[in-house]
Amino acid sequence: MMNKPSGAAGVLLAILLAAPVSAREFLPALVYGGNKYDKGFNEMAFVGAERFKKDFAARYLEVQTTNDTQKEQSLRAMARRADMVIAVGVSFTPAVEIVAREFPRTRFVMIDAAARGANVASVLFREQEGAFLVGMAAAMKSRSGSVGFIGGMGLPLIRSFACGYVQGARFVDGKIRVIQNMAWDTQIGFSDPARGAELARSQFDRGADVIFSAANLTTLGVLQQARDSGKLAIGVDSNQNGLYPGTVLTSMVKRVDNAVYAAMKSGKEKGWKAGATSFGLKEGGVDWALDAHNRALITPEMEARINAARDGIVAGRLKVVDYRSRNACPVS
Repeated sequence: MMNKPSGAAGVLLAILLAAPVSAREFLPALVYGGNKYDKGFNEMAFVGAERFKKDFAARYLEVQTTNDTQKEQSLRAMARRADMVIAVGVSFTPAVEIVAREFPRTRFVMIDAAARGANVASVLFREQEGAFLVGMAAAMKSRSGSVGFIGGMGLPLIRSFACGYVQGARFVDGKIRVIQNMAWDTQIGFSDPARGAELARSQFDRGADVIFSAANLTTLGVLQQARDSGKLAIGVDSNQNGLYPGTVLTSMVKRVDNAVYAAMKSGKEKGWKAGATSFGLKEGGVDWALDAHNRALITPEMEARINAARDGIVAGRLKVVDYRSRNACPVS
């Protein structure tokens, strides 16, 4: 099971609650940037919406976009019908800011990025904290002294994953080498499993024996290549340990499901407020995954050391630098 997910939705909800809403049926909408069954980021949002639907015997609207030109169109279509529109993914940021101005009485929730607007709530994650923990796992498991990182593209968000991962690996071994690549310089970097496999193969050939990939669908190619190469990889966003048991060392879980559930629940029950909120280990927004699928790969010593660091981050004793705060990583 994932480490300490219980109560996370309640923590997110407590931050999002505000003024009461109308007694009429509350209807939220979810807009995905791509396929909702991606075994990662989008699917976590879907899981959260389905939980809301089950718990409240409620309904919600949803639409999947396939390219950037559809984003504004889809947001407008949902804003005309729904009370709250939740946009899933950083690529929606410009479209949310435009459409939110056009529909000032509709509430918008931007997942994974900060969007401006008096009627926009932004849900951000401290990815660097979860990445730190899986970086520790990679360094402790590595036998070659080299580990890898593959990102979808060079967004500050993805560089925050990389920076946290490097900090965690260097926390264990100050001399470990971290090989880094970005899949592409456009959004296609998040939907190209073949490119993920190609980069993973290259990093394995250069000596890496564990690779962490923060690249949505591209990550699936990395995981498969790790299996084919007899190496290890680390999943992202959802718990991907079960995709290739014995190959996936762990997964850096991003609890988009809790964020979506909390946003919908707050609208249904008590209300909503604009502004940005940030969720990390303390709030149950990110974590590392340990379950039956990777139990044999994580020794008791590894688990104890990772959880000690986790507790230190939550308590504020161990600081993980956010790349976005200084646009640089403190370790190279």
